[in-house]
Amino acid sequence: MVPWLEIIGWVGSALVVFSLTQARVLRFRWLNLAGSIIATAYNAIVGIWPFVAMNAAIAVINVYWLWRLQRERHDAAVYEVVEVAPDDAYLLHVLRTHAADIERFAPGFVAQPPPRERRSAFLVQRGDETVGVVEIGDAGGGLGVVLLDWVTKRFRDFTPGEFVHRRSGVFAAKGFDRIVVPRAARGESAYLERVGFRRDGASWVREVTADPAGPAPVPS
Repeated sequence: MVPWLEIIGWVGSALVVFSLTQARVLRFRWLNLAGSIIATAYNAIVGIWPFVAMNAAIAVINVYWLWRLQRERHDAAVYEVVEVAPDDAYLLHVLRTHAADIERFAPGFVAQPPPRERRSAFLVQRGDETVGVVEIGDAGGGLGVVLLDWVTKRFRDFTPGEFVHRRSGVFAAKGFDRIVVPRAARGESAYLERVGFRRDGASWVREVTADPAGPAPVPS
């Protein structure tokens, strides 16, 4: 067998195996798709037709799921926002379970709010799966401060928190006229702009309207 052809076969197999180690659903699908396409081509060249059929089927399945994930990423009918109490038992369970990961994105965040702190908490659900948590602190004077806008590793390539920010009526009902993100994490600027925030020095600010639908998202 031609050496370069065998190398290509190994690359395809390595990509498929490597994809299985990925927690992020989008990254898994892209890597698995690349590996299955290479494996399909390799097996077709060497004439192993059962493997051609298997890998071609896997490639088609990956294309379907990539299309579906991209189509649904901004669909409010797919993601549901559920408001819960800041001391809700399930919310605290989620925050404790993912405490190490949350600490990376929101250093110093405290899951259990102090007695006098006024805070609003929202779970972002995709079916029965919790894919994100947003918590807003009441700083007084109509100012809400984003304490946490976190996404699970599986959906880290998406921005489900946008569904909370799109529901401006929720914030208006709590007396907020503006929401501020004190400091944006690296790579978060495009997301904040998409959900209506504007840069104000080192922070990001968004005016709150009474429109329950909020601003329409700009597809990425």
